[in-house]
Amino acid sequence: MRCIRTMHKHRIPFLAAVLVLLAGPAGATSAPVPLTLQEAVAIGLEKNPVHKAALANRRAAEAGQREARAGFLPRLNFSEAVTGGNDPVYVFGTKLRQNIFTGSDFALSSLNTPSPITNFATRFGANWTVFDSFATQRNLQRSKQMTQIAASELTRTDQELIFHIVDAYYGLLLVAKQAELAEGTVNTAQAVLDSSKARVESGMTVESDALAAQVNLAARQQDLIAANNALAFARARLSTALGMPASEVYLPAEPLAERVLPDAVLEEVEARALRERPDLKQADLQRVSQQTGVALAKSAFGPSINVFADWELDNHNFASTGGHNWMAGAELKFEIFSGGQRRAQLDREKSLLERATALRQSAKDSVRLDVRRAFYDHEAARQMLEVARTAVAQAEESLRITQNRYSAGLTPITELLRAEDAARTTRTSYWQSVYRYQETYAALELAAGSLTPDSRLVTP
Repeated sequence: MRCIRTMHKHRIPFLAAVLVLLAGPAGATSAPVPLTLQEAVAIGLEKNPVHKAALANRRAAEAGQREARAGFLPRLNFSEAVTGGNDPVYVFGTKLRQNIFTGSDFALSSLNTPSPITNFATRFGANWTVFDSFATQRNLQRSKQMTQIAASELTRTDQELIFHIVDAYYGLLLVAKQAELAEGTVNTAQAVLDSSKARVESGMTVESDALAAQVNLAARQQDLIAANNALAFARARLSTALGMPASEVYLPAEPLAERVLPDAVLEEVEARALRERPDLKQADLQRVSQQTGVALAKSAFGPSINVFADWELDNHNFASTGGHNWMAGAELKFEIFSGGQRRAQLDREKSLLERATALRQSAKDSVRLDVRRAFYDHEAARQMLEVARTAVAQAEESLRITQNRYSAGLTPITELLRAEDAARTTRTSYWQSVYRYQETYAALELAAGSLTPDSRLVTP
């Protein structure tokens, strides 16, 4: 029993060690910030650049929709131009527009070699496409569909982001627990070494026992070093998932522990995924949008009707008063031949529609496969957790018995070290199983398209 008492004597409180590790190197500018998973998700959905990019894409699609709606309105133009010269035709027409033409301007010398003239022209113009074979309507319809596609993409991006945050959060808790176990095994190995040295000094065992204990302590110290490095990386991984600098330190406010999560039924999860997965909705919308694209390409074969009007003020100089005129009209335009361009555009849109239809079916197949993979992973994690829970109790009891036998001199140190290693392995496997059970549940909700900030795993 001496090794157990020595183990407690050498053990450093884990909470203090974790705070030191999470605080980072000396001189760090930020102190650890306690953070619940719900708070972490909220920060990530606000700060992460992936979310910001998807949000900007949706705003761009909304701007495209407003741009398409502007096609229903007329175009108004204003221009102010100044020209000068002595071209006979230009001078003759300019004087007419400025209302300064006189009878003397009919003289041959004035007509053939006129004096230079300057003209300040103020113009207002309007153009309105009254009918374009429904191209504007279809363009607006397609822009609305693109906005819906961008919204679905944003939703899916946020779901994937939540999953990465959950994985990073629980991953940090797992690595912290592994560091705790590594610290405990170092203290235990030190206690075993102290006990072995005492037994060697008292003549109760041979020197090889102490050497074996020293080798075991070195191995456990290596494990602790690796665990501390993994803890530092897990801390940076969580900060990056939140969209914050890797130097920012966050301390999970929730312990890694078993949680009771709802049981999943494969058929129900699959049906919900086919109904709610944003990326599947996106594939549907892309196919519908491509159908609109085919109709838009067909509109190019139809006629268009435009109306226009112009009003112009012409002055000899900027401050003078001259003449003004206006003109209005309507135009019916029908393109007879375009070198096969319109037909090629229509064929391209039809091919893209076939592609979108095939991708939609492929997306449905991928969703079904994602659901099955996530479901079976979660079911395996649940069963492995049950096995690990039992194995921990058995390994702890075996270690207790072996420690008592070693203290009584009834078993060699190799048996004690083997029992210590088995207990360490089962404890590590148990906490990995706890992590995997919750991580696979998040993956299952992601596969179902139902992973949100209000999901059961995220909320307390």
